[in-house]
Amino acid sequence: MAYEERKYRQAMEGRGLVSFQVVEKETDLWICAGRNLWKEAAAAVREVRRILEHYIQRHGHFLSAMEPISVHRAAPHLIRSMAGAGRTAGVGPMAAVAGAVAEYVGRALLETSRDVIVENGGDLFVSSREDRTVSVYAGNSPFSNRLGLRIRGADTPLGVCTSSGTVGHSTSFGKSDAVCVLAPDTALADAAATAAGNRIRGAGDIQKGLDFLGSLPGVTGGLIIVKEKMGAWGAVELVKIEKS
Repeated sequence: MAYEERKYRQAMEGRGLVSFQVVEKETDLWICAGRNLWKEAAAAVREVRRILEHYIQRHGHFLSAMEPISVHRAAPHLIRSMAGAGRTAGVGPMAAVAGAVAEYVGRALLETSRDVIVENGGDLFVSSREDRTVSVYAGNSPFSNRLGLRIRGADTPLGVCTSSGTVGHSTSFGKSDAVCVLAPDTALADAAATAAGNRIRGAGDIQKGLDFLGSLPGVTGGLIIVKEKMGAWGAVELVKIEKS
């Protein structure tokens, strides 16, 4: 797979934190923490990949399933989290993988740093003592990088995940420029963003997508952008971002 420059990383607000990148095979994380925790983060990435790869070797359907599946209650917490998120959102467990990995690594780093932001392919795990603004990248939409989500420190840890039918290489059956979902469970935010994005064929589907997000237990907010149209639901605080 060709490398795709992740331009949206330039818009991440990590004020007062140290930023660094961790890459292990297909996993490419951008992390902000109180200090450079590359060694600790790399160890967490290797461990989360080991858990996932080992499970998939024994249960190949976990990787290929496009619909919800059940896993044994003795399965690793990561696996049960992904499967549970998929069941809630009505998608396969791998729709939650980026969010699940981001949260796994982020929580490992919280043992050392009180503030942690982990970005994984547009999906974020955020734990911060202060308010942060997450810029929304929505491809060619006029809202792209002009609109942000205010994340209150008191509401974190929080998952902020984005799916798009027009940006990136992730699988989506819809045509949205961006579907952003907020949830305390980052795996759920990821799966819900994918599921809502699959329902968006045009601007006329924005309300349908928001209604769907509102029906999912555990999801606290959502933003959907299609070209020059947008809609928001729930605990979403929008802020205007001035281009420099």
